[in-house]
Amino acid sequence: MKYEVIIFDADETLFDFKKSEKHALKNTMLACNIKYDESYHLKIYKAINTAIWKELEDGLITQKNLNVERFKRLSNKLNAKFDEVELAQLYMKHLSNASFLYDESITLVESLHQEYRLSIITNGLKDVQDNRIRKSTIAKYFEDIVVSEDVNVSKPDSKIFEHALNNLKHTDKNKVLMVGDSLTSDIQGGNNFGIDTCWFNPNQIVNTSELKPTYEISNLMELKKILKK
Repeated sequence: MKYEVIIFDADETLFDFKKSEKHALKNTMLACNIKYDESYHLKIYKAINTAIWKELEDGLITQKNLNVERFKRLSNKLNAKFDEVELAQLYMKHLSNASFLYDESITLVESLHQEYRLSIITNGLKDVQDNRIRKSTIAKYFEDIVVSEDVNVSKPDSKIFEHALNNLKHTDKNKVLMVGDSLTSDIQGGNNFGIDTCWFNPNQIVNTSELKPTYEISNLMELKKILKK
């Protein structure tokens, strides 16, 4: 067996974060008596959120400041006067209660945990990921779940991968595979750390970057074929 440890990303790999995000933003805006237009507000928020998480990956913002800052930027973009701290807190509450798995996730993880040691590394906020991931129906199949805010380091920094393997008391990097949807976070992080990587690319996006995963799949169940090779 080539691999002994499989590290998964959480959001947009095992969990449908887009669905969670949509659910949380709608309920947050409505709770603040903001007339919500999904086609308008969600598009703007997602652009802001994507940019700010990339800033986190690049070390340009701290996780402590991220949540409020994104709603401050949203307020400015919408030219609206609302309390970004209140909005951020409400969003966190609604997001933490929005845990949606992809259809294949349960089947895949249930089968893999019998043969492999499983871990999750997720860039996220502790209060949100505790509910969404650590209390999810698949959490019991993972030996460890590492949330970036808990350890004050985020993917693609190699230190978070080192932390995950230390928790498992596993030292052989040749026996470790990282599976995730983000080239700049999961694949770059795994490559930097010196472990094999598998890019989950369900939309079959053409990779024009210099980041090269060891494997690429468009369906989660394809991972089992790779592992059997």
